[in-house]
Parts: sequence; structure tokens; C-alpha cells
Amino acid sequence: MFFFSVFFLFIFILLSVAFFTLFERKILGYIQFRKGPTSVGFFGLFQPFSDALKLFSSEFYFLSFGNYLIYFIVPILGLSISLLFWLLFPFTFNFISFIYGLFFFFCCSGLGVYFIMIAGWSSNSSYSLLGCMRSISQSISYEVVFFLIIFCFILYCESFNLIDFFYFQSDVWFFFFSIPLYFMFLSCVLAETNRSPFDFSEGESELVSGFNVEYSSFSFSLFFLSEYSNMMFMSFISCLIFFGGDCMSFFFFFSVVFIIYFFVWVRGSFPRYRYDKLMFLCWSSYLPVVLNYIFFFIFFSVYLFFIILSVYY
Repeated sequence: MFFFSVFFLFIFILLSVAFFTLFERKILGYIQFRKGPTSVGFFGLFQPFSDALKLFSSEFYFLSFGNYLIYFIVPILGLSISLLFWLLFPFTFNFISFIYGLFFFFCCSGLGVYFIMIAGWSSNSSYSLLGCMRSISQSISYEVVFFLIIFCFILYCESFNLIDFFYFQSDVWFFFFSIPLYFMFLSCVLAETNRSPFDFSEGESELVSGFNVEYSSFSFSLFFLSEYSNMMFMSFISCLIFFGGDCMSFFFFFSVVFIIYFFVWVRGSFPRYRYDKLMFLCWSSYLPVVLNYIFFFIFFSVYLFFIILSVYY
């Protein structure tokens, strides 16, 4: 049953990614006063399958120089890591319920930047190398803040298990006493997934296509799938940590879709940020606030401990 659960989860995640692209193109179309895809199928519903056929059947480029083995393997490994995130989905039966689930998430999330780095290096292109260098500095900077924000709630819950986050939010959501942390978390998610206005690793206007400029057809589509799967999982984890974490309720999945809409809305509304300002925002604005919040959560946990101790004795 475990293998069946994993198999069907991965199939539905990949289908969700397909319809996520349709959703994005529709929203961007309406932002720009046009309809978006309408031709293929009813209201363009079969457009994702048409795009998939086009991507997987298009011409594959062969490099005249470069590290071939790494060049071909890296997209497959990148997609595998992005799908491994979804093993953290907090099912109670026929699935993995990690005691150290968030620790596993930290490890997998830290690996993601390496695949972008190796993909840019193995392509042996100056544009790819510039894209991967930008991605390394951006991801390392924002991963620090991203992990520290989650660490605040780990200190409060004293658990790495995602199901415990649901139990702790049965009365009040974490969003209500950490609103600044939530908005910092959202911008860190945008930077982690290389989305606008922080898409410096793929800066089309500056670097042609960034780290994936030498990839085409099948290998490019694997990068595409892993990026959108990461966006969906980050939307899921943000709702799980800040908005109750009740995976069995309709409102939970509605809030996940709303955050996915937020990704698309930001892309259609804001220009690309300046790179030095991006670094300044992380190290000079977000990091001091998050460190102060960590001291607050430590104080709050110790205070609760003494209250429970006094009531018990």
C-alpha cells in the first residue's frame, strides 16, 4: 500500500504541475488584458498536454563540448529531489509519517541548489555559469532566513513532525502571532524557488535563459517540472505551518491554491529586483528580525514551561 500511495501521489503531482501551468497562463493573460490559452480543448483545458507533447518531442541539442554524463543526469536528479519533498505529506495511514520530517525537508532543500550549480557548470556556457553563480549566492542567503523562520516554530512545538504543527494550531493559527514572519517567509519562498521578482538565476533579459540555456526538449522539461513542483510544495508547507495544517479540510487546499495564485500574481505585477538590493534585504533586514523572533520564541517556551511546572506542583 505504501508503494501504491507513493506512485499515485507522484502521478497526481505531475498532473497538478501540468494544470498549474495552464492556471498561470490564464492568470497572466487576464492581468495583461487577454484570454490566455483557449484553442486546445474546452476553454484550453487540454493545453498542458499539448505543451507536454511539444516539449518532449522537440529537437534535442547535443553539446560539442561539456561534461556529458553530469549534463544528462542532473535534470533527473533535480526532479527526483523535488518529488521527494512530497513524501512529507502528513498522511496517517499507508504512508511515511516522519518524526524528523522537517529535518528531512531541510536536507532535501539544501541539495536543490547543487543541481542548479552543477547544471550551469556542466553546460560549459558563460551564461549558464553566471546563472548558477547567482543562484548559489541567492539560495545560500535566503536559505539561512528560511530555515531560521521554520526553526522558530520548531522551538515552540518542540517537534520536527508536521502532524504536531496541526495539533498545536487547533486553537489559534501561528499566522496570528507571527504576521511579520509570514510575509518574510513568503518572500524567502519566492527567492528559494527562483520566481519573480527574484528570478536572477534565469534572468532572461540579462542571461538569455540563465543556468538552463543549453538544455532543450526532455531535459529542459524535467527542470520545468521540478521548479513548479517546488512551488506547489512551498505553498503547501506555508499553509501547513501558518494556517492550521488541517490537510483533511477544504479550506486548507483552497489556501494552498491561493498562495499558488500569489506566485503568479507577483510574476505578472512586479519587475525584477536589483541584485545588490536582494542581498541587502536578506542580510540587513530579514536576518535581524528573525533572530529577534528566535529569542522571543525561546523566552515564550521557557515561560510556558514554568507555568506548567507551577500548575503541576
